[in-house]
Amino acid sequence: MADDLDWNAIIAPGNDAERRKSTSDRADTPDARDDRATAPDLRDDPAAPRGAEPARPQAEPTRHLSRREARAAEAARAAAAERSAAPEPDPARQDDRPVSPADAPIARSAAELHPEVHALLTGEVRVDDDRAAAARSADRSATGRDPAANDGPGDDGPGGAGDGGRGGRGGRGGASRPPREPREPRPKRRRGPLIAGIVIVAVVLAGGVSAYAFAAPKIQGIIAAVGGKQEPDDYTGSGTSKVTVTIKQGDIGEDVAKTLQRSGVVKSSKVFYKLLLASPDVQFQPGSYALKKEMSSKTALAALQDTANRVQASIVIPEGTALKDIEAGMVSKAGLSEADVTAAAKDLSAYGLPANATTLEGWLFPATYPINPGWTATQYFKAMVDTMKEHLAAAGVAEADQEHVIVFASLVQKEAGLAADYPKVARVFQNRLDKGMKLQSDATVAYGTGNTHTVTTTDAERADAGNRYNTYVHDGLPPAPISNPGDIAINAVTKMATGNWEYFVTVNLETGETVFSDTYAQHLVAVNQFQAWLRAHPDYQ
Repeated sequence: MADDLDWNAIIAPGNDAERRKSTSDRADTPDARDDRATAPDLRDDPAAPRGAEPARPQAEPTRHLSRREARAAEAARAAAAERSAAPEPDPARQDDRPVSPADAPIARSAAELHPEVHALLTGEVRVDDDRAAAARSADRSATGRDPAANDGPGDDGPGGAGDGGRGGRGGRGGASRPPREPREPRPKRRRGPLIAGIVIVAVVLAGGVSAYAFAAPKIQGIIAAVGGKQEPDDYTGSGTSKVTVTIKQGDIGEDVAKTLQRSGVVKSSKVFYKLLLASPDVQFQPGSYALKKEMSSKTALAALQDTANRVQASIVIPEGTALKDIEAGMVSKAGLSEADVTAAAKDLSAYGLPANATTLEGWLFPATYPINPGWTATQYFKAMVDTMKEHLAAAGVAEADQEHVIVFASLVQKEAGLAADYPKVARVFQNRLDKGMKLQSDATVAYGTGNTHTVTTTDAERADAGNRYNTYVHDGLPPAPISNPGDIAINAVTKMATGNWEYFVTVNLETGETVFSDTYAQHLVAVNQFQAWLRAHPDYQ
């Protein structure tokens, strides 16, 4: 209902009589009547714009508008007035800022980057645009010129991207302006340590403890390089504990350097070798030398030149020593490499052993062998085997019985204590073999577990059938020797004592006293005696 009111009448000036008179006068004119008859009614035309009055002839009478049409017309007039009052945009000063991130321009050069982004990527700090603009404004006020204006063809082109800021914010150029004084370039920040730190942190975060364990030497190298600190690669001083080093016949300087490092004398073979190259008059004589561990390269070189340090070294093999301990002595005393010694020990064809021999174990006669700097590992082993064959022959052992005697003697060597008891121990084992009894030797079980320095075992180890050397489970002698026996053990096997003993036990570990028993009941009495001794000597348990 409100839209049917005469809105023009409500807002028109004058009183009601005047408004009615003006309206009736216009409506009664002939032109007005004709116009109403011929002019179209815009309210009925959907194509006509709402709130805008079409152009009419001068004589056209004013048509009354509804309140809705009047409001629309008023809004249109306000928008037009606002547009006409706004200043025209300056194309040269527009920011052309993107409406959304997707509309943002792509930086084609470092100059187009945002200052913070530029500083992050390059390590350089650029002056903020607002502060730069303020500085230019002050400069214009003082000098009357634009300090950001281009100086001509030498700049980055129209718009002055070189010094004028981003994009078109700089001056438009002008060759008539006086040239600017060139500014010194800002020094770039040093980013090496920062990048190294970032890399280290990234490695630790990505890989955790195991990645750090793998990359730790490299990371320490980076830190040492950045900080200017590096761990010394040479010892200082004259050394600590004693060690014997052997220089073999034919060794060159590089071989000597590696031997010294392998023996723990010098820290780095490369450092020693460089020192050696700087000393052309130095010559080495094959032989063994008494040196010390952790010597400086200079001190070690001087010690090798001193004849007072030469010794007649030797490889000493006690009775009952196992093969792996002899191999270690050859490496440390004779200066041989572990790989060469291991390979020589496996090459059984080089020593003339019986066909049933499966290892060098047992065939290396316990004795003292002098170091020969020109010998190989095979030559050392052959000397030991030949010595064993000589002692077997002296004991009256036939060549066909050599392997059996050595296996038996190696067992007696590990189980017996006093020399007088060796023939008795051999007889006990022989009596058990003759009666079909298991030998039940702890020494064989221990050897099968890899322990060559003791004869004590556990219940689980004695019950392990997977151990070929377990004589608690398997019948007969062990499949191969368990030590390298000496003359006493060999003679005990070839010349056993006479007796019916089936058991023996050592009842005093200090004196080696051993009790031999014919029956199991007698043996239990001896075992109780041994346990009482253990209680009285707790240090032995």
